[in-house]
Amino acid sequence: MNHKPTSTSELRKRRHARVRALVKGTPERPRLAVFRSNRFVSAQLIDDVAGKTVAASHGREFKGSQSVQATSVGTAIAEKAKTAGITTIVFDRGGYRYIGQVKALADAARAGGLTF
Repeated sequence: MNHKPTSTSELRKRRHARVRALVKGTPERPRLAVFRSNRFVSAQLIDDVAGKTVAASHGREFKGSQSVQATSVGTAIAEKAKTAGITTIVFDRGGYRYIGQVKALADAARAGGLTF
């Protein structure tokens, strides 16, 4: 019997699994993983080879709406990546659509000097 996913979180997890099958982070080019909750947005730079988080930023560090948080998180993660000597990354949208907060975070990271 096939299990048909019904919840949006379950569908997002399936989409994320499809993305993760193709996207791998390396020490030279870590993966920028995005996560959204109902209140915050967060991002991590992950080296999948070593299984380590290189840098992270969370929306609770910033005030404002979620899109403002996303822009601030993108800028902060770009600064932390520069400090760690990273200029190129692979983008992992986490199963979310590339609109709104996810797009704002990605645009801010690009403006901060990261190359996708």
